[in-house]
Amino acid sequence: MTNLPKCPQCSSDYTYEDGALYICPECGHEWAIEAKEESEPTPTVVKDAHGNILQDGDSVTIVKDIKVKGSSTALKAGVKVKNIRLVDEVNGHNIEAKVPGFGSMMLKSEIVKKSN
Repeated sequence: MTNLPKCPQCSSDYTYEDGALYICPECGHEWAIEAKEESEPTPTVVKDAHGNILQDGDSVTIVKDIKVKGSSTALKAGVKVKNIRLVDEVNGHNIEAKVPGFGSMMLKSEIVKKSN
């Protein structure tokens, strides 16, 4: 048993696929194979260390010290970062921000908390 549709003109069960068309051998009717609807990507919800939902433009506070690659100093807990931007995740980093004293960098949402 096949999952092909019956012919819409003569209701024949003997339809077959030929490229992008269904064809009925009994009446000769041809019709387009309907493209399967692609599901829209679900928006990614980014949450902070306490489970609060983050959005572009939020301000966050760093909750633990972070060693910054290429720098001799660490990024200390309590630093407030304004106007974050959520981005597609890269190695666990899903926030892009300008951190005071360090410049533009990527952060993980697990190490920040939403602030006012």
